[in-house]
Amino acid sequence: MLYKLIRSLLFKLDPETAHALIMGNIDWAAATDVIRLVCPKPVRAPVTVMGLDFPNAVGLAAGMDKTGEHVSSLGDLGFGHIEAGTFTPYPQSGNPRPRLWRLIPAEGIVNHMGFNNCGADKAIENLNSARPFRARGGILGINIGKQNSTPVENALADYQKCMQKLYSQGDYLAIDISCPNTPGLTRLQEVDALEPLVRGLAEERERLAEQYQKRVPITIKIGPDLEDDAICRMADLFVKYEMDAVTATNTTVSRKGVEDLEKSENPGGLSGKPLFERSTEVVQLLSDHLKGTLPIIAVGGIIRPDDAIAKMQAGASLVQLYTGFIYTGPALIAQCAEAIAAYQRG
Repeated sequence: MLYKLIRSLLFKLDPETAHALIMGNIDWAAATDVIRLVCPKPVRAPVTVMGLDFPNAVGLAAGMDKTGEHVSSLGDLGFGHIEAGTFTPYPQSGNPRPRLWRLIPAEGIVNHMGFNNCGADKAIENLNSARPFRARGGILGINIGKQNSTPVENALADYQKCMQKLYSQGDYLAIDISCPNTPGLTRLQEVDALEPLVRGLAEERERLAEQYQKRVPITIKIGPDLEDDAICRMADLFVKYEMDAVTATNTTVSRKGVEDLEKSENPGGLSGKPLFERSTEVVQLLSDHLKGTLPIIAVGGIIRPDDAIAKMQAGASLVQLYTGFIYTGPALIAQCAEAIAAYQRG
């Protein structure tokens, strides 16, 4: 009930202003345990994925903590892992505002943020915020992407720069090649562009693993708007070049089911409940095709605990929240973690 009141107040604000307000207050709320008023203590239901031990199967998707300054405070809400970023080699402001819209009747969000972030160098400093979270067993993922100004044919160099700077800062790397808000980025999912990229990522990881004497897992985040055959071909490349997981899915450019809603015509990727069906289909497709060769991190439209279970039934090893966390509130984290733990116990 308290979160419903808080949400009603936040939803009177512009979405980006509301987000800034939350992020500007999360640290003191965590430090004083005020967050316990809206969510229970973290659930321990350990799972091992990508060779990493996660405290529970529920994570926060990239995009909430774009600067990496609030990892431990967000972790106090109960997440087993936090994916910070997306980070690009250099700071960038993203697309012009307004660039974030709520589709409240559909429990959806359209975002056209455009990888606004502090850049990789500043991220190194900011990610000190993750130390308490990691010390108590939380897993930190670092999501990286290309600079908006970088031509798609030069994208690999951007990913490699981010890897070089951020390789030792987290527990795994997430490669975003599917955000619809960065010029040309989704073209990297085309097989002719994808194979040189994934091969280059694998080669850079091999070099860095030798340098740091540590092999950091890599997951690649794909979009929902591809044909099924293309998704299977992508998965085969991930296996060929020894990626460690696939994240499914990013936001969608489709407006199926929300065409008549105000603000649905705005540019950007749609997340939340309208994405659930297709993103879950992609998880099932990947699971059927990969047959356990790679774990799947499922994200897209988890609004209720039953949605998280549906992702697991489709073949996911981990789930991530974003839009559902905003609509349902922080209690959703523990609810999903408990539901998944019960499902896995049979």
